[in-house]
Amino acid sequence: VCIMDGDADRCGFGDEHGNFVDQLRVYGLLAYYLLEVRGDRGTIVKTLSTTSMLDKLGKLYGVTVVNTGVGFKYVAPAMMEHNALIGGEESGGYAFQRHVPERDGIVANLYLLDLMVRTGKKPTELLQALFEKVGEHFYDRIDTRLTDDTMKAAAKARLDALDVTGLTLGGHAVTKLDTTDGYKFIMDDGGWMLIRFSGTEPLIRVYTETTDKAAVPAILADGQKIAGL
Repeated sequence: VCIMDGDADRCGFGDEHGNFVDQLRVYGLLAYYLLEVRGDRGTIVKTLSTTSMLDKLGKLYGVTVVNTGVGFKYVAPAMMEHNALIGGEESGGYAFQRHVPERDGIVANLYLLDLMVRTGKKPTELLQALFEKVGEHFYDRIDTRLTDDTMKAAAKARLDALDVTGLTLGGHAVTKLDTTDGYKFIMDDGGWMLIRFSGTEPLIRVYTETTDKAAVPAILADGQKIAGL
């Protein structure tokens, strides 16, 4: 199942059973297609809020992975600077080398179809092939509406003052805090949790991706507690 939004700059994907494949896994499949199936090489550009499967693929195939702030306004310049093979973001926008440095859901979906044709595999089989390379990853996100500036200021003050020493999220120890764009907590299993204020809406978003499926709800709940939500 190939899915696009109204102006076709974003790509969605469903498996042969009609189940939605989240955008982070789609980005992993697109990178796998370019690196493994087509044999291309080049820099991968990704926002902080998208999948760490790309970092693992970068190591496996010997390509550089560049992280940017959240939003395609950061991805496109980085793609041009590095002549990147692919660039993408968590919201399902992907761009490709030898094409315009802008999101194109039509091209992304055509590449996913070509991936199925070249390999002869169904979407679930392709996901399994990806997971055999990088492990199975699980993602979710919670958006909370900010009712006023006071609520936003209180959350920001809590996050700015946070000491991550000894902090755990869903039972996983936090090893690093990245404040490049928001507050990204790196965990001991290689997973992450990101708390970030939306740049377009009065929302605070809590995202996570981890290899520990059972921990996802607890990680998100801990993130909301940290932000005082």
